[in-house]
Amino acid sequence: MRAFLLGLALSTVSAPCVAQTVLKSEPLVLAPYEVAYVQAPSCAAGTVLKVTGAIRGLHRKKVCVAWTGDQASLTVATPSVEALSGL
Repeated sequence: MRAFLLGLALSTVSAPCVAQTVLKSEPLVLAPYEVAYVQAPSCAAGTVLKVTGAIRGLHRKKVCVAWTGDQASLTVATPSVEALSGL
């Protein structure tokens, strides 16, 4: 029973970490190999700046990548009413 409760608690804590959010500015501190997505004016419409942290002495890797609004949305995981009515 304890193992079940522990697993349930861990799954509720880790679930919000699955979705990626787009930041308005680049973070000052970024761990090595950690990824942050930033809304940057230097990238074209529909793309965001993907910033990857680096070890000390190296520069961060910055690349514009395609971003669709449903990557961080729960609407993809939520079944629609039409899909439920067919059951």
